[in-house]
Amino acid sequence: MFKSEENTFTLLSEAISEGVVIVDEDQCIVAANASASEMFEYDKSELIGQNLNILIPREYKGAHKAHVDEFVEKGEKRQMAHGRNLFGVKKGGAVFPVEAGLNPFVVRSKRYVMALVSDITLRKQHEERIQNLNQELEQKVRERTEKLNNTILDLQEEVLLRKEAEAKARESLQKERELNELKTKFLSLVSHEFKTPLSGILTSATLIGKYTKAEQQEKREKHLVTIKNKVKYLNNILNDFLSVERLETGKVTYKFSTFPLSKVVNEVVYDANMLLKDGQRINYPDGIDDCIIEFDEKILELILSNLINNAVKYSGENTVIDLSANIEDQILYFKVADQGRGIPEEEQKFIFNRYFRAENALLDQGTGIGLNIVKSHLENLGGHITFSSEQDKGSVFTVALPLTQN
Repeated sequence: MFKSEENTFTLLSEAISEGVVIVDEDQCIVAANASASEMFEYDKSELIGQNLNILIPREYKGAHKAHVDEFVEKGEKRQMAHGRNLFGVKKGGAVFPVEAGLNPFVVRSKRYVMALVSDITLRKQHEERIQNLNQELEQKVRERTEKLNNTILDLQEEVLLRKEAEAKARESLQKERELNELKTKFLSLVSHEFKTPLSGILTSATLIGKYTKAEQQEKREKHLVTIKNKVKYLNNILNDFLSVERLETGKVTYKFSTFPLSKVVNEVVYDANMLLKDGQRINYPDGIDDCIIEFDEKILELILSNLINNAVKYSGENTVIDLSANIEDQILYFKVADQGRGIPEEEQKFIFNRYFRAENALLDQGTGIGLNIVKSHLENLGGHITFSSEQDKGSVFTVALPLTQN
């Protein structure tokens, strides 16, 4: 069977970095991938048909067969030699430590066991080195304690420094893991968010070429609008990424000017009206026509448009988005309330994290960095943003902006 399906087995197993070895009920090797052959220094043809014992050191062969027979009989997936050291032997006789996970399966009424084998030589060396270093350090501490009682305080300080170093190492490791997670999320985000609009642009551009007659101008216009919207969407994503980069490097600068509050509100609401679903409407704030403020106009527009566009996106048809604004003690307060799907309670603590998107919003377009950018700008300018939300009932975001700047 494995010979007839060799291409399929090769396709599935060669992408795996661990060694894959499959044996039958008689512990005869019926299949192995390239990683296993390289690990044990055999050609693949040399492994097939051999007993599994050729990969096991001589001193472990006696007990190994009984363990495998018991495992095949029970048929439960598990780690091999859990809690004990496990070793393999190379073709040249070199013994090395391994980890192996065993997974039984049945094909055509015949039992097989698949072993995923990893060479853990480097890990064992590192563990041994760390253990030796710890033993040496403990011995040194004991000797110094016995000989120099008057240096106890120095030794305590050394222990403290060691703990601090370990804490810093753990912190660095955690940051590295978080960075890798961010990179993965970023690549996934870019792939998804760019692919859809680019496909739309390509489709519209292709269809435009088919409408060559004068009476088909309306259809051409429709696809031109689609292309413009898609390009604008991609441009907004790139601007978001640039904003994140400037915020991270501290290169962002703010330009304060005096302008009517209604000017920014009108522009944001006008653009948002283009996105409204059937029956949706935005309630314009009262009493702002005479409000003249001094602030960064572009940043205020970014903050408002992000909150209002989110309210439109995550609310259904025939819903209302309420926008209110007022100034108290030189602090401008904005409140955006919607009747949308809300944010699940268990995910609310992550809502301002970069690239985070709530479970109930994954099917909508978005980068997951808009609220992170808004929060970062507000913190830079001495402001803050808060929210309350209930799933399936809506959300309310409140922004406070100090209008007096140093």
